Amino acid sequence: MKKPYHLFDVYGIELEYMLVKNDSFKVAPQVDELLSSKAGELKADIENGDIAWSNELVAHVIELKTNGPTKNTDDLAEKFHANILEIDALLHPLNLQLLGSASHPLMHPDTDTELWKHSYSEVYALYNTIFNCKGHGWSNVQSTHINLPFYDDTEFEKLHAAIRIILPLLPGLCASSPILEGKITGFKDTRLEFYKTNQKEIPELTGMVIPERVFSKLDYYATIFEPIKKAIRPFDKDKILDQHFLNSRGAIARFDRSAIEIRLMDIQECPKADIAICALVIVVLKALVNKDFCSLQAQKRWTKEELFPIFNDAIKHAENSEIINLEYLELFGIKKVSTVNDVWKQLYLAVKPKLHKSHYEAIEFILEEGTLATRILKSIGNNTSEAHIISVYREMQNCLKTNTLFQP
Repeated sequence: MKKPYHLFDVYGIELEYMLVKNDSFKVAPQVDELLSSKAGELKADIENGDIAWSNELVAHVIELKTNGPTKNTDDLAEKFHANILEIDALLHPLNLQLLGSASHPLMHPDTDTELWKHSYSEVYALYNTIFNCKGHGWSNVQSTHINLPFYDDTEFEKLHAAIRIILPLLPGLCASSPILEGKITGFKDTRLEFYKTNQKEIPELTGMVIPERVFSKLDYYATIFEPIKKAIRPFDKDKILDQHFLNSRGAIARFDRSAIEIRLMDIQECPKADIAICALVIVVLKALVNKDFCSLQAQKRWTKEELFPIFNDAIKHAENSEIINLEYLELFGIKKVSTVNDVWKQLYLAVKPKLHKSHYEAIEFILEEGTLATRILKSIGNNTSEAHIISVYREMQNCLKTNTLFQP
């Protein structure tokens, strides 16, 4: 977002997918071959009309994103899906396919991880030196990001306040990572369980995931960026790491592009699900910014220490997480102890008239049938054999091709 837009003028959506081998179902570190096949030469970034393709930290993950800011989300699912079909056609001769969901259920990061070796690789190599990126928190995490613009400090204050309030609820809508290395982990959002600690060597980078109570550019630099720059200095002698990227909170302020990026959403089984969720989150944030539920002051008073326990429980239980903090529920006009799913149902009813009708079906399906993590676990049942896990995830590959939601 190069020029400053006003709140909710435009959106940026990013979706990450993994490449897997058709025969063994292992991750395939061959994104460079895919990008070369598309462009005729190796390019790390490819513009393909309204959608752009690019590499990621690890060589088996490709990112699809809106090619610059987009005005609405109404037809984005179809645009992303068209690109997925094109990619699958390019992958066919390589005997590979794309796979949705936030974590590969059988990947062993120690042996299966390959970092991107081409452009920008010096940055990835330095990250690997500091953190050892051969771990689930680095190499087995596919997510959906929403980028939302702000024009000035006044708009940043409103947007950051609203986003901080909504972050604890996101796993209850988006969790899709319940299985690692063939085992049910006990966390419906295992990606976020790793997210909390995968930069433990320098804790200033992630903080408590929920960002601090900072509502101006000056405060953000003093409270978040300065400690990050100080902490990274001994590790980054050549000053090649950017503070905007080093900041790993669940929502990060990108003052270089006047936007806030939300990073706590597990990717789903198909763009129809992802874009519907993004649309819902956006209209709920819009309602918060417009003070439809509560005042700006009520939103700003919540500390990260108060919000973190709600978020932490949702990582484990997703939509079934019970919120007992009545003051928090009061922010959304809810008067009694409720599950995260109950909260989303209330929010959906409140904002439904503002949503495009194309999103109703997917949202209502998720709210009734559960997060993708819940549906995966239902499908797996007690059979965690490798063959059964693969068969379930192959069904999800079909969901990606047909742009339909996964039904156990």
